[in-house]
Amino acid sequence: MSTPIKPVSNPRLDLSVLSDDDVSRIHTATLDVIESIGVRFPSARALEIWAARGATIDRETSVVRAPGHLIEEALRTAPNVYTLGARDRERDLPLDGRHVHLGTDGCGVEIIDLETGELRRAELRDVAEISRVVDALDEVSFIWVPLSAQDVPPETRALHEVATAWGASSKHVQTESIVTEREARAAMRMAAAVAGGSDELRRRSPLSLMECTISPLAHDGGALDAALVAAEAGVPVGFMTMVSAAFTGPATMAGSLVVGNAEVVSALALMQLAFPGAPVYYAAAQTAIDLRSGAYTGGGPEDFLFGAATNALADFYGVPLSMGAFATGAKAPDWQAGVENGLSAFLASAAASDMLLGAGLLHGSRIWSYEQLLLDCEIFSIVRAVLGGIRVDDQTLARDVIGAVGPGGDYLAQRHTRDHMRELWQPRFMDRRTYSAWEADSGWARRTAADRARELLRTHHPEPLEPGLRAELEGIIESAGAEPAAAG
Repeated sequence: MSTPIKPVSNPRLDLSVLSDDDVSRIHTATLDVIESIGVRFPSARALEIWAARGATIDRETSVVRAPGHLIEEALRTAPNVYTLGARDRERDLPLDGRHVHLGTDGCGVEIIDLETGELRRAELRDVAEISRVVDALDEVSFIWVPLSAQDVPPETRALHEVATAWGASSKHVQTESIVTEREARAAMRMAAAVAGGSDELRRRSPLSLMECTISPLAHDGGALDAALVAAEAGVPVGFMTMVSAAFTGPATMAGSLVVGNAEVVSALALMQLAFPGAPVYYAAAQTAIDLRSGAYTGGGPEDFLFGAATNALADFYGVPLSMGAFATGAKAPDWQAGVENGLSAFLASAAASDMLLGAGLLHGSRIWSYEQLLLDCEIFSIVRAVLGGIRVDDQTLARDVIGAVGPGGDYLAQRHTRDHMRELWQPRFMDRRTYSAWEADSGWARRTAADRARELLRTHHPEPLEPGLRAELEGIIESAGAEPAAAG
């Protein structure tokens, strides 16, 4: 039997970093940018859609300038609630604004080997093993394909990764690596096969796509074409801005929010103009440039505030949000990773982001670590407990047991304690041992996390894909690999 997923549900705390007026001003500035400056859409299909709706098109630069009313009208057709399907229906994910679902992160190219501790190139077998471990963790609701398998041909790599994740887990699978129309059409055939047909695919797709924008104010043509294929099939698709303040966006956070917002909402509007009612979501992983090195930071106060602010924007447009949290910039599961992932997870969850990405990756989404995955789950479990708040009713007020114990006693032997003590949060890796025990083995937490991952790899074997379905997926991938790259 599958382990039930345990997202943050109906958080009792509320967090807002933008006022209603702030959101309105960012929205107005965004529409002005789209209309007066424009956004680049280097896709013939996208340009035709915009032109048919009266937008101004520059064919030489592929820049689209669309009036604000067109953007607003298009966004109003986007559904604000829908379900991400899973192979196991009990693990379907409602995107309804009342759940925060944790996922892994994607496209890491290296992994810290669980047995040797050495850093090595990511392979397809790693995708399978990570997916199998993730399948057993109740904190993680869905799999964002965690690694880019460097031992698979690039033209079919993304398809192999998705099929491998499905084969090793019954949870929903999301990917950002399907970035051409050819790949997308194959992926839609695969997803329909897993779902049980194209109609069922529209109801509860086991796959969702994410496409990254190119900051500032541009898109990738292949990604746009892939997204349009997904939207036509009814498969959820999101666009992620990764604006870096003072580099690909203004140095001010509000200005960077405007740039990233223009990128995302212009793409979501395109999907709605083409296929009204298609399930779409807002995605973001904004950061600030490291002023000393110019590098992507993967953590810091700007990242945390961007996360909470972007949720306010997604709520304003009435679409779900996938937020880059976790995915620390730290190189090892250390204090920096704990601080960055703890704060990013808390702010994004308190703002009720629908999906959080990043569990298990280090060095700004470059390196996979099993230890970090398990420690990230511990962080998420703390956040989940905090956001559950404090329940106040006759049972929890405990007036009778307080009277029974009276002054000077203890509650250890009370039935009330036995009934409720398992509601108290308990750590698996946070070190609460004595100082002397810690001094003798200060690496206990990381070693215990690694041991837990090894145990899951030995013992957890999810229901595999039915052989006929597996063969069908392999056939689709083989056919896609034989197609010319420019085929549509």
